Formats: sequence, C-alpha cells, structure tokens
Amino acid sequence: MNNRKTGFDHETLAAEYLAKKGYRIISRNELNRFGEIDIICISPDKCLVFAEVKYRRSAAQGDPFEAVDARKIHKICKASVFYLGCHPEYGSLQVRYDVIGIYENEEIRHIENAFDYVG
Repeated sequence: MNNRKTGFDHETLAAEYLAKKGYRIISRNELNRFGEIDIICISPDKCLVFAEVKYRRSAAQGDPFEAVDARKIHKICKASVFYLGCHPEYGSLQVRYDVIGIYENEEIRHIENAFDYVG
C-alpha cells in the first residue's frame, strides 16, 4: 500500500473516531498555500478543532506524536489562520489544535489542545 493511501485510510479512521465522540466533521485534507490540515471539525463543546493525524506502522518508527514538531505546528497554525480568513462563519468559535496518534494495532490516542497557536 502506498503512503498516500495509508495516510488517507488512517485519517478516515480518525474522522470516524471523532464522529463517534460527537464531533462534526467539516473538512478533511484541507489544503491551502500554507499547508494541509488533516481534519477540521467542531467539538461537542463547540470548539473549532484543527486535527493533525499521525500513524506509525511500527514502534521502530517512533511515537506518532514525535512527528508533530515545531515546524509542523507552525505550518498547521498558518494554514488554520488562512482557513479562518476564508471562513468567517467560524470566527466566533474558540480554536483548538488536537493531535491524533494511530498505532500499528489501530489503537487511537487523541490529545485535545495538544499545542497552542504559534504565529
């Protein structure tokens, strides 16, 4: 299986996980000139959530959360600001950045408010 398909499949798994927890999925693979946001959704407590999904097929590749480094966080934040500029209907919602890690056994770990906005 190629990396793009693997990534899409695990993002689908993460979106299904979020939907079961009461999140409303707005967009997936939202791409703009600043980067890509894996999942954009509204949480049950009415936060606009920008979620990054990371998968590792084995422990030898490290923890999925280690892949969300300062450079990646900066890109997600810039892409989220651009998205909000294009979608003023979400401007009144509090923004949150989550990270979802998926492990080789399909275990999902979800860190809400995993990082703060970095400008």
